[in-house]
Amino acid sequence: MRAARLIRLVLLLQSRPSMTGAELARELEVSERTVTRDVAALSEAGVPVYADRGRAGGYRLVGGYRTRLTGLGRTEAEALFLSGVPAALRGMGLADAASAARLKVSAALLPELRDASDTAAQRFHLDAPGWWQEPETPELLPAIADAVWDDRRITARYRRRDTEVERELEPYGLVLKAGVWYLAARAEGDFRVYRVDRFTSVEPSAAPGPHGRFERLAEFDLPAFWEERAAQFARSLLREEVVLRLTEEGVRRLPYVTDRTAGQEAVAAAGAAGGPDGQGRITVTLPVESLEVAYGQLLALGPEAEVLSPPELRERFAAAAARAADLYR
Repeated sequence: MRAARLIRLVLLLQSRPSMTGAELARELEVSERTVTRDVAALSEAGVPVYADRGRAGGYRLVGGYRTRLTGLGRTEAEALFLSGVPAALRGMGLADAASAARLKVSAALLPELRDASDTAAQRFHLDAPGWWQEPETPELLPAIADAVWDDRRITARYRRRDTEVERELEPYGLVLKAGVWYLAARAEGDFRVYRVDRFTSVEPSAAPGPHGRFERLAEFDLPAFWEERAAQFARSLLREEVVLRLTEEGVRRLPYVTDRTAGQEAVAAAGAAGGPDGQGRITVTLPVESLEVAYGQLLALGPEAEVLSPPELRERFAAAAARAADLYR
């Protein structure tokens, strides 16, 4: 355990000019006192770690010290070769670069670990697209990926409903979601999300800046941005509400037939408001996309859910229950 932590400490210092004890402690999930002891152990082992004193001090490696990849264990090496998504790399035009990188890593590994790429590939495979979808690579994806890598502004034409619009974009990142590519880009000072398959043209921008490049905002975090926007999008679809009375089994199954977050929050709110009634049922108010969608989803709960409102949806469920009773009478 400690050996792995010491390797991580060296790699962290190797990747940055210097780090404070507090920063290292946070990254390694240990105390600053443990960091001090680990640094002392590395120094005794011949790793040139230097400590700068004072408020602006920290730890750094001296003389351009570099560690080697031969410190990788088998599990670590196999995990490394799982990190790529072959179809996504091909779509962005990076398959050759990824292949060359894997060969270089393989060459640097100990001889007994060089089959790690084969053992990993034969045991795990990531298939990103959803079922019943033919994965398609948008024609302009490689050009957009190049701009993302180079921090290069682009002038793009984009289909929006029945019209095409032209935008000057600063492309920050690409996201592959269930087989669909999205671009996170900054336009007119705001960050927005665009479906890559709706771009009709992409050209280098004539906007000012050296070689058309833009200065990337250091605080931008692509995973956090995507998580926030995806949650906002899912919420924006839930425009109506239904009131349900659920059995214990209905509570358990609700998140699996509706929007998971909305279902869990509805159950939590009902519990906070008073919990089950005398029959062990709880009443929840559930946001839904539409009454038509809610009808299709909530039918899956059968007798575990009673629709209380709106009246038109309750009547529809009552009619469905009557028809089912006739079938099984």
